[in-house]
Amino acid sequence: MTRILGVDPGLTRCGVGVIDTGRGRDVRFVAVDVVRSDTGEALEHRLRIIRDGLVELVDRLKPDVLAIERVFAQHNVRSVMGTAQVAGLALLIAADRGIPVTLHTPSEVKAAVTGYGRADKKQVTAMVQRILTLDAPPKPADAADALALAICHAWRGGDSPSGGETPAQRAWRDALNGSRS
Repeated sequence: MTRILGVDPGLTRCGVGVIDTGRGRDVRFVAVDVVRSDTGEALEHRLRIIRDGLVELVDRLKPDVLAIERVFAQHNVRSVMGTAQVAGLALLIAADRGIPVTLHTPSEVKAAVTGYGRADKKQVTAMVQRILTLDAPPKPADAADALALAICHAWRGGDSPSGGETPAQRAWRDALNGSRS
C-alpha cells in the first residue's frame, strides 16, 4: 500500500488530498483539506501559514510520495508567482523529510482522471467523487484538484522504469533539454 499526498499549490487556497493505493487502479480516500491564507496579510506571513499547514498535514498523514501540480506560465504573472512559491514550499518540505516527489501538469491530471486533458473543474470534481466513491463532491475545487493529482500519480506516475515520469513528463523534459542544446 502506498500513501500519496497530492498538492494543488495556491497562495490563497492550497489543496491537499491524500489517498492510499494498492495494485492496479485501486485507490482509497484518506483525507482532504485546504490550507488557506488571508490576502490581506504580507506575503512572507502567508507563505509561513501555508508552510505550517503543509508541515502539519505531511507529518500527521505520513505520505510515501508527494504529487504536486507542475507550475507553468500563465497570463497572470502574479498568480503564477504565488503558485510557484507554494509549490516550492511543498518541494522543500518533501526534501526535508526524504519523501519523493512527482510533478504533474494540469492537462496530464485531467486526462488521467477524466480521459480528457481539457476537462473543466466540474468534470474533474465529478470524476474524483466517483473514483473515490465519496458521498459528496470535494469542495472547493482546490481540494478536488489535490485528490485528482494523487489519483493521477497512482495511475500514471508510480513505479515506472523511467523513474516515475509519465510519457507527458518525459516529453516535457526532452523538449526542455532540446531547447537548451
